[in-house]
Amino acid sequence: MWLLGRLGTISEEKAAQMAPLALAYVGDSVYDIYVRTKLVSEHDCGAGALHSMSVGVVNAKAQADFARFVKDDLTGREKDVFRRGRNTKSITIPKNMSAADYCYATAIEAVMGYLYLSGQHERLSDLLSGVMITDPQG
Repeated sequence: MWLLGRLGTISEEKAAQMAPLALAYVGDSVYDIYVRTKLVSEHDCGAGALHSMSVGVVNAKAQADFARFVKDDLTGREKDVFRRGRNTKSITIPKNMSAADYCYATAIEAVMGYLYLSGQHERLSDLLSGVMITDPQG
């Protein structure tokens, strides 16, 4: 399922030491592709409907909510990556969200990037299985 197998992985130590925003950059895409893949596998509908379902989950507010949901289940190293991601200084915060939500979204994205880059795909899948996707049409 994960593409990294062809690219190779980096050590957990090296991944944990990467800049939090670099990890979040990758983690955001991992989260997005997970949601899109789950939607396509579970719903037989067009791209417009799939997009409507994904926008409710692939946004910083939903990611912040997900982060709060899973943060107590993180391992020690994951908690460290989470803390570093949450405390990193971003250049801009979107006007339509709170700074706290943006920091939590960045934190969980950093964890997902760390897990993906270090090849911990089973752990990543376990965490992402908690993402709740609802159909806006019922």
